[in-house]
Amino acid sequence: MEVLLFGGTGEGRELAEWLRDQKIPATVCVATEYGGVLLPQGVEAHTGRLDQAGMEAVMLRRPYTCVVDATHPYAVEVTRQLRAAASKRGLPCLRLLRTSDGEDRCHKAGSIAAAARMLEKLPGNVLLTTGSKELSPFAVPGLVERCFPRVLPMMDSLERCLALGFPPGHIICMQGPFSQALNEAMIRQFDIKTLVTKDTGGYGGFREKAQAARSAGCALLVVERPVRETGLTLEEIKQRLEGGNR
Repeated sequence: MEVLLFGGTGEGRELAEWLRDQKIPATVCVATEYGGVLLPQGVEAHTGRLDQAGMEAVMLRRPYTCVVDATHPYAVEVTRQLRAAASKRGLPCLRLLRTSDGEDRCHKAGSIAAAARMLEKLPGNVLLTTGSKELSPFAVPGLVERCFPRVLPMMDSLERCLALGFPPGHIICMQGPFSQALNEAMIRQFDIKTLVTKDTGGYGGFREKAQAARSAGCALLVVERPVRETGLTLEEIKQRLEGGNR
């Protein structure tokens, strides 16, 4: 057995480490060099963003017997292309499903744009924890001045924030995971009234953010997942791969 794993989540990194320890040959595809740095030591990585044609090309490089999709639950187009590429190459594609940890006692928005519109009617400072790629809907007069985007410590993330007009003193460049205590400290430090997050599940730090918001008396605004997926848990994926390696 040889596995082609498309990473991007904490579960993906854990699976990569498990494959290494089980001595199951694997290549882990990550979109950025920073993603490669986060991988466990000794894991073979392919770095760079891929479209469907690129995915198919990678699948042809080695005698892979299985593809695992451990990309982010909001990366809907990547998952679609990955399934299509695997199907074209005749490879089984297992979707590593991140369990939803949605919070009932919160504001909910169906999209990033809808969340931004809701914030225009909510008072006070805003902590944005949705990532740097989808910040433009928040970069509007009257809202951008109130927002504190928390992004990865990468130059392109910082440059994107500055180009959109977020105040330099409001940009928080940090790598998680973030504990409940650290989230609470940020909420209090910047007088945050609303924390915006995606429903990223346990590995994505959702629970720590939700608990911090509740403890600090801060509103929670959750951008819901774009689709309801079916797939396998991390443990179920391990069992499948372990069985196939016998």
